[in-house]
Amino acid sequence: MAWLYLVLAGICEIGWPVGLKLGWTDEGARPWWIVFAIVAMAASGALLLWAQRVIPMGTAYAVWTGIGAVGAFTVGILAFGDAVSTMRIVSIGLIVAGIIGLKLA
Repeated sequence: MAWLYLVLAGICEIGWPVGLKLGWTDEGARPWWIVFAIVAMAASGALLLWAQRVIPMGTAYAVWTGIGAVGAFTVGILAFGDAVSTMRIVSIGLIVAGIIGLKLA
């Protein structure tokens, strides 16, 4: 169950940078997106707390941030038109390899 909490925490970790990105435009603040970011942060932290009761802290933190980083990277490309290059894809692949390695270790 702890690994499920950790994966859900990582998914929530994707929500807050998206909320912050959408929370401010050239026209000004968009409060509901900022609230979304805050809720995503709180949910992510709570789920990480529960996961760390079983999973070692260093492993949980690395996997949590890795899922968030890979997810935010992917959402950035798909939803916001962030640049795609071979080096960026290889670099994110290394993060994924690290997450898998931590799960298998």
